[in-house]
Amino acid sequence: MRTIASSREYAGTYRAGYAEMTDRATYDRAETLAEIAPSETVTAPLLSGVEGRFCTPPLHEPPVSYLEPAESPAFVLSNAKRGVGLGSKRNTVAPSRDHETVVLVTGRRTLCLVGQGSTDRVIEIPHESIADTSYRTGFRAHRLALTTPQNIYHCWVTRKTDEDLLAAVTAFIEDRQGQTPESVGEDGTVMYRGLPMRQQSAKEEPTASGEKQTVMYRGLPVDDGE
Repeated sequence: MRTIASSREYAGTYRAGYAEMTDRATYDRAETLAEIAPSETVTAPLLSGVEGRFCTPPLHEPPVSYLEPAESPAFVLSNAKRGVGLGSKRNTVAPSRDHETVVLVTGRRTLCLVGQGSTDRVIEIPHESIADTSYRTGFRAHRLALTTPQNIYHCWVTRKTDEDLLAAVTAFIEDRQGQTPESVGEDGTVMYRGLPMRQQSAKEEPTASGEKQTVMYRGLPVDDGE
């Protein structure tokens, strides 16, 4: 059993070991952002790019390096294989074999970082451009769906992610997203800021993937079975 003194010494050694593996200034900034973040998903090792499933870092560059100087993450989500679906869940920007996907949710945008062969693919979704936010849980993986007039972004998340966390992330983005779209015309076209909003067709919904249809909108379950 560790004493208080030995625990502190162990924690200091552990933290110093991580810092030695990355740039000190980068780690210091990551540590500061982790301390002020409202969610425990934001950690210094993850933001500094050290924490990952493999021997190599999850990304080519530390996730913290993609943040603006005054920007801080409220939540961090991740997945190792699926990446981000663009328009369709199957049209994915996937990480390479040795890298992962890290999703940073800040006060003004969702930043999807996908580690690929020689660089990181950066997909930015400003909250003000989002017309709808929802999440779904599944047996293989969960996902956060962000809808803009031009596209739907399916941010895949490891199935180990708690549903309460997904609900908190959804509510956080909803509080900052754009105006509520309105249906116009007899064809039911949904307009947002003067543009038709792309909607996912029923044929794109999973049939045998084991994905549970838990759809949330503004904190309430939505029945999308029809």
